[in-house]
Amino acid sequence: MITLALSKGRIFDETLPLLAAAGIEVLEDPEKSRKLILATNQAGVRVVLVRASDVPTYVQYGGADMGVTGKDTLMESGSQGLYQPLDLQIAKCRVSVAVRADFDYASAVKQGSRLKVATKYVAIAREFFAAKGVHVDLIKLYGSMELAPLTGLADAIVDLVSTGNTLKANHLVEVEHIIDISSRLVVNQAALKLKQEPIRAIIDAFAAAVQKRNP
Repeated sequence: MITLALSKGRIFDETLPLLAAAGIEVLEDPEKSRKLILATNQAGVRVVLVRASDVPTYVQYGGADMGVTGKDTLMESGSQGLYQPLDLQIAKCRVSVAVRADFDYASAVKQGSRLKVATKYVAIAREFFAAKGVHVDLIKLYGSMELAPLTGLADAIVDLVSTGNTLKANHLVEVEHIIDISSRLVVNQAALKLKQEPIRAIIDAFAAAVQKRNP
């Protein structure tokens, strides 16, 4: 049995065409089913639904043989013991710094002010500002990041940005681009040795589908 860990939402939806290229079809819609383990048309393949941030953990410790997760999650949580054969070029976005439209970010950074930064990407933010020589106090949040500058909790946020519409709606502006993000295929290294043939077949099918879509 090959177990593939996915998170609901954009990553799940954008992984479906890649699975189809491998001849794998998930038999239930995760938005309509309460099940956390979904069967596929292949008796030897199943999908487990986990939180996006938990995908690397499930794969690393053998709860799943393979998984699809964002580069942001891998950077933040570490990717020890994971084989990363493919950038799937799906669920693309970026990690950026954003502030209130009336906040003079450039002057604050230039003057060596100590910035308060709210983010769930503490490791990414710490490394980015340290490389710039900017002193920051990091405040860990798990959601509704845009509220932090609006309520005075923080001067800036570090968050995922896709279209930028949420920032605009909350009168925030993107002031620095940290890194581009897409989703990666990750594989448990022990599973790759024990189940090499079926896992390799899925990797190769995914790779061909990605190549076809992004020639």
